[in-house]
Amino acid sequence: MSPRRAAPSLLQRWASWDNFLAGLTILVLVYAILAVPNFFTAFNISQAIAGVSERALIMLPMVVLIVAREIDLSVASILALSSVVFGMLIQAGMPMLPAILLTLVAGAACGAFNGAMVTVLGLPSLIVTLATMAMFRGIGYILLGVNSINVFPDAFLDFGIDNVPGTPVPWTIVPFLVLAPVFAIALQKMAIGRRIYAIGGNPEVARYSGVRLGRTVFWLFVLSGAICALAGMVYAARLSNARADNALGIELDVITIALLGGINVFGGKGRLTGVLWALLLVATIRNVLGLLQIGGDAQGTVIGLLLIVSLMAGNAAEQVFGRLRARLPLLKHDG
Repeated sequence: MSPRRAAPSLLQRWASWDNFLAGLTILVLVYAILAVPNFFTAFNISQAIAGVSERALIMLPMVVLIVAREIDLSVASILALSSVVFGMLIQAGMPMLPAILLTLVAGAACGAFNGAMVTVLGLPSLIVTLATMAMFRGIGYILLGVNSINVFPDAFLDFGIDNVPGTPVPWTIVPFLVLAPVFAIALQKMAIGRRIYAIGGNPEVARYSGVRLGRTVFWLFVLSGAICALAGMVYAARLSNARADNALGIELDVITIALLGGINVFGGKGRLTGVLWALLLVATIRNVLGLLQIGGDAQGTVIGLLLIVSLMAGNAAEQVFGRLRARLPLLKHDG
């Protein structure tokens, strides 16, 4: 095969949003390493990874829900409520392992409430989770008020502070590193993933094909609640703090990461690969802004702009890359 014939095939393979996002992320990383003081240090890398631990965890079920044409705006509130539940259980003298298990159950119960409202009553998930976003955080305030719990077992605090021995990788990111491959395999390689994409692509066709929409969506919300509870405990360990106002606004970051990563807001399309690049890009941007002494409000503005850009760029990129892939075989034929 001549070089002229090989080139179009290679371009076809690389003409995708995922690869464009990967290139953009690498460029931002190179800029940060070369131009931002103290970025490329073991301490900063460790802090940056730790700071994205909860977002990374919550991102996984959020991606699955958006692919299934649903959304969960209550993720940060479940995180906060779960941290309160865990803190109160520890404060009451419960051993850590039972407290962890009960907190996961509490998070799953929050997800089950969302799922029941959506699947049993037929309410839109956007409206349901907008309401429970306030409700779950309100329950946290009822349980703990404006107080905080800061006393936890040493093993729990060590998990929140220490790194994996010999690396700059904090323990708090390990739950994500364990779960991410599971989600990727389930979405891309297993029957459950095909059912989720079918639901998002066309719910009625999926129903007539034998997919149990209600049951599948319900358990996706339960899974989201449980992982948010896990993120709540990671958050409490990292900051040694359980409060009802933990993680305010984190849902904006999570949704931005999912949509920027190529997940279609209307469901049925997207891969976890692009979302992982988007996670790295958003984490890098936040870290760079922090090192440049740019405050949280300005960082929120940047993330909001990224969300708007991701919404506009998604459709445009799909058309551009689609046309490019369509033209390349013609170029190959002409050659």
